[in-house]
Amino acid sequence: MKINPDDPRLTAYALDEMDSNECRQFEQEIANDPETQQSIHEIRELAGVLAAELKKEPVPSLTKEQKRHIHGSAGQATVEKRSGWWGGAFLFPRLAWGMCALLFCAGILMLAQPNYLKVRSRPNLAESVQPKGSVSGISSTNQPLNETKPTESIQVAKAVELPASSPIMPEPLAVVPPAAPPSLQKMSSRAGSLNRKMPEIGLALNEHSHSERTGKDFYYAVSPDSSLVEVSPVRWESKGEGEARFERPEEVQQPGGQEVYAGIIDNPFRRPQDEPLSTFSIDVDTASYSNVRRFLDQGDLPPGDAVRIEELLNYFPYDYTPPAGDEPFAVHIEWADCPWASGHRLARIALKGREIPEAQRPTANLVFLIDVSGSMDQENKLPLVKSGLQLLLGQLKETDRVAIVTYAGNSGLALPSTACSDKATIRAAIEKLEAGGSTHGAAGIQLAYKTALDNFIKEGINRVILATDGDFNVGVTSSGELESLIAEKAKSGVFLSVLGFGMGNYKDATLETLADKGNGNYAYIDNLREARKVLVEQIAGTLITLSKDVKIQVEFNPGVVGAYRLIGYENRIMAAQDFNDDRKDAGEIGAGHTLTALYEVVPVGVAVNVAGVDPLKYQANPTPRPLETVQSRESFNLKLRYKLPAEDNSHLLEIPAIDSNGGWESTSVDFRFAASVATFGMVLRNSPFRGGATFDMALNLAQQGKGQDKEGYRSEFIQLIGLAKDLKSN
Repeated sequence: MKINPDDPRLTAYALDEMDSNECRQFEQEIANDPETQQSIHEIRELAGVLAAELKKEPVPSLTKEQKRHIHGSAGQATVEKRSGWWGGAFLFPRLAWGMCALLFCAGILMLAQPNYLKVRSRPNLAESVQPKGSVSGISSTNQPLNETKPTESIQVAKAVELPASSPIMPEPLAVVPPAAPPSLQKMSSRAGSLNRKMPEIGLALNEHSHSERTGKDFYYAVSPDSSLVEVSPVRWESKGEGEARFERPEEVQQPGGQEVYAGIIDNPFRRPQDEPLSTFSIDVDTASYSNVRRFLDQGDLPPGDAVRIEELLNYFPYDYTPPAGDEPFAVHIEWADCPWASGHRLARIALKGREIPEAQRPTANLVFLIDVSGSMDQENKLPLVKSGLQLLLGQLKETDRVAIVTYAGNSGLALPSTACSDKATIRAAIEKLEAGGSTHGAAGIQLAYKTALDNFIKEGINRVILATDGDFNVGVTSSGELESLIAEKAKSGVFLSVLGFGMGNYKDATLETLADKGNGNYAYIDNLREARKVLVEQIAGTLITLSKDVKIQVEFNPGVVGAYRLIGYENRIMAAQDFNDDRKDAGEIGAGHTLTALYEVVPVGVAVNVAGVDPLKYQANPTPRPLETVQSRESFNLKLRYKLPAEDNSHLLEIPAIDSNGGWESTSVDFRFAASVATFGMVLRNSPFRGGATFDMALNLAQQGKGQDKEGYRSEFIQLIGLAKDLKSN
């Protein structure tokens, strides 16, 4: 018998509120229902988190200055005597206890809703955190917030998240200076699968709660003594629209544990007669999208460098036709008018990895490498890691094996490699994980790979799954050393998946680099729903690598194409000669993965502004000569190189592309949605090449490309567009 997820008995059983007879009867009903058992586990975990957080709540107190102000006011004020229990000296404590009771009941009501664990509500809130100040009272949505109060008060100004599928709890209240004029920001529910109306909650905010952060702002937030660490072959630093600078490969290490993103700048237009070849590594990472979503959920626009358009594009599954037979992937090309630039064309290159049914999945040898350092001691870090691993464990077969390696000040084997026929032991080991200490990542990585090699399964899945915020601060800390370590370990046949968690000290650039060098993929997990997407719904792509070192090289025909521009993939650009060099590392594609790359193409005869150079001083300037081209209708020739997982020599695939000059009305639903995502990304990061792109355009294209949207991802994206538009206009 299937238990309804809205059955109130789930919560009653999880919180031990049933009598013995009801309990026994309910246990018989759920004995063969692992999904219901998992739901009960999640409810209990959330209840534990709530209880722990309530214990941590400090007793509010007044500052000396507030006390002096109150005493001074009391000496001048006339006090009216009131009879009865409601008046006099009993007023404040009774109100305080009444508020506590109200908050407690609200928490219980949240727990009583089974959908709380399945649906997420994303409040549109800004956050202002100041190191000093006093706290003023909660403001109702119906009250004017611009009135001057006669005394200092306590003000709640914190972005509150009520994720229905996550154990994440709200962080402590932010402290806001009393002098700042407050403003009102409403909470709105944008969960695509939300089936009930959520109440609006008004919170008082500082006027400086939100500010747009550009690549320039982000770069100059660095203190003079910040360390700069090499992270990838190509990195750019954006200083705003129309202004850019090429930097040596580096990561901006921000002071005070701030988040770190590698600087990038949009690919420019290039002329085929000058640069006919466009070469880049594929990238099926999705971390940027969920990280951008996290920023927007908190009521803030993301830094421009946090918006990697290729990862936004590849977050979504597309209905691309899979390959026939045993080919690792299929390739598709589609053309249409470019929606943000009149006269330009948009070319989409799409790859679809071969689907592998779960019954045919090879046996897996997995090592969970878990960061248990002090920086992981937050509800959106280690507790979320543990919940995600429990979900993954539910997808593994009895023949699969799991080991757990932890690292902090010291590294250790928390669980030797254990067959999944003994899932109870594995679950218990996961639940025992606790955070504390500094982060000695290198030692943990060494032990994790050793454990994986000791239990290596020939022709099976051998993978280390790293869960961390990336804040390595003990031992090997430079990205160069970590890159070398991971690249060397990848040669053993053990691949790496990287799962990023948390905020504040999150090291995005480091984690992206580790995944690249480890022949793996990189995802950012901001809630339990995202963990379910990565570790349950797309488990085959996460674990099974079909092809490694996949490179794309496009040769444009100057007789047809006047200029071209690759949208995204800025930190995946490769030198043209690297395409044929099998020693050069590139990206991987997993089972069922879809990959999308977009080129904005300017036909011959259409004007385009391509940057040039000044005349030479010490030698004769080259004289332009008529370009000799082969007569062909082809716009470009697409070449792909890839290796099978166990091979060192690449295979070559070549496909010519002809633009049929079809109109927008003939495009597929997936093409329209991809165009929407690219539009959104360019506007969000203030791309100098966004042309006529706007959030309204992105919204219109997304609605055209929504399709069936079985998972609800596209509906969520449509809501994010609206949220970003509101934040941008404020």
